[in-house]
Amino acid sequence: MTPMLEASGAPTASRISPRRRTPPTWLVVALACAGQFLVVLDVSVVNVALPSMRADLGLSAQGLQWVVNAYAIAFAGFMLLGGRAGDLYGRKRMFLVGLGLFTLASVGGGLAQEGWQLLAARAVQGLGAAVLAPSTLTILTAAVPEGAARARAIATWTAVGAGGGAAGGLVGGALVDGLSWRWVLLINVPVGAVVLAGAALWLAESKGGPRRRLDLPGALLVTAGLATLAYGISQTESEGWAATATLVPLLAGLALLGLFLLVEARTAAPLMPLGLLRLRPIASANVAMLVSGSSMFSMWFFMTLYAQNVLGYSPLEAGLALVPSSLAVILGSKAAPRFLPVLGARNVAVLGTLVAAVGFGWQSTMTADGGYLTAIMIPGVLMMLGAGIAATPLASLAISGAAPGDAGLVSGLINTSRTMGGSLGLAVMSTIAAARTGGEDAGLVALTDGYALVFRTGAAVLLAAALLMRAWLPPGRPKPDPTPHSTA
Repeated sequence: MTPMLEASGAPTASRISPRRRTPPTWLVVALACAGQFLVVLDVSVVNVALPSMRADLGLSAQGLQWVVNAYAIAFAGFMLLGGRAGDLYGRKRMFLVGLGLFTLASVGGGLAQEGWQLLAARAVQGLGAAVLAPSTLTILTAAVPEGAARARAIATWTAVGAGGGAAGGLVGGALVDGLSWRWVLLINVPVGAVVLAGAALWLAESKGGPRRRLDLPGALLVTAGLATLAYGISQTESEGWAATATLVPLLAGLALLGLFLLVEARTAAPLMPLGLLRLRPIASANVAMLVSGSSMFSMWFFMTLYAQNVLGYSPLEAGLALVPSSLAVILGSKAAPRFLPVLGARNVAVLGTLVAAVGFGWQSTMTADGGYLTAIMIPGVLMMLGAGIAATPLASLAISGAAPGDAGLVSGLINTSRTMGGSLGLAVMSTIAAARTGGEDAGLVALTDGYALVFRTGAAVLLAAALLMRAWLPPGRPKPDPTPHSTA
């Protein structure tokens, strides 16, 4: 059987261990998607558990935000390192290491007795996810030839990842209502163990090139810079934009990111070769991911808060309320490949973003006594249908611009852009909401006004993202697949 990476048209750029027979493509896709599902699920699964966590561990409103952001920032900040490590030391090896660390940290978070213990466990979870996630996409694209078959496989990966984010509310709600908030983390343990066993048994090892030194200083600088920047933004909620407590971390974060770029320009083996950013497909797709992700990510957070804090839904009811949105994002992701040959990746990405913007605009009309159909279901479906349609062409464009030896890095960059955009966006949106409501003890009408302003802002950001995509994303259509494939 043809080795996996030879099937992708790059037999000389990668090395695969010959000791194990190559598994069926569908099994590789299933394992890669399972890993992606877990790491994305944990971005959103805690949302419905936040009120219970706050009551049990005495967390502040800002602390609740960091239950989400501690994971997201570590996830995004170390993903470039995780992607490069997969290229250099083996994608299967990094898949196993990342999933193992993620699973162990889930145990620590589920057993936390203090707020700081939970935040620390969430950060370590994010580190494990950062090592795991880039390998999921690289393993998948290496197993499936470029063309329509790969577009379908990426659509499956996108749908499963988006479904993980979307299913978080339902899974978290059921676990919080039926057991306790601790099980939104502990549930990862048996699932992670099953995926670990399957990956160890069936995945073949692959690498993207000769072994080089990992750029650990670059990874630490970019992670510290992004985390400090997000902390500075979060401080605006309580301190204001002009306060020293806000300006110092904002300026420090920007300085660390500037130092990261300087280190990358001078080091012999950079974590992020700056030349990649001169490639139009990679640069434009990642900027589009970052900008649109800054709105999309906050949708689940504020929809859950609106359902529970304003409409009085229980955690399970809030999760069930978002099921149609969960199905919509999967539908959008799976429908996108059908439009790619006709409209081209750029137009499909713009179309999806505009559909999502309509949903955000509709959601911004919410009221304190809104009905389920018009205040949650229909706008939620539009938001997530658009998100699903847009994500697949953006991922396809970015991957198509990468050399085989940089596939893991570019995969990590895609996830970094989406997650870091979401993390910084959440910090900004939380500040916007708090400024309008006047504090965490505000009444229902004030809370609703704050949440509505968030969605109005998100709609404006998505319209700007659509214009950016139309102007910068490369035109054209994907290459046709020379051979028929029925997998994925």
